[in-house]
Amino acid sequence: MKLRKALPVAALLALMGASFAAQAYDADWKRGRIYYRAVCTTCHIASPVGSINPSTKTKAEWTAYLQANKHAKGKDTVSQYYSKAYRASIKSGNKAAEKFADTPDQELADDLKAFLIKGAKDGDAPASCS
Repeated sequence: MKLRKALPVAALLALMGASFAAQAYDADWKRGRIYYRAVCTTCHIASPVGSINPSTKTKAEWTAYLQANKHAKGKDTVSQYYSKAYRASIKSGNKAAEKFADTPDQELADDLKAFLIKGAKDGDAPASCS
């Protein structure tokens, strides 16, 4: 009798798990490239503070950089520059920030990482943003 009750519950849990897995976000490196080139390079060109091309680092170096979340030699965070608050503050002068104003921070972070990994010096398509 207990087995009969447990089977429907197990099936329901399996379906719920499959539903949640189907909703996982698949990063869009092209969207990451648009944001990176329109937002990141704009500031780095206006105020040169070091290399900005994705191909200057390896995939492991980009992953470590993003995980450390330190920008400008630790003076601020990388995540601040793709946050909704930052996008709102620059959207009047930046079309990409305006276009992605409502994009969840984590989705944009995943998109940026996908672009950086693809464009890394050991990535599938080393990229230059100059």
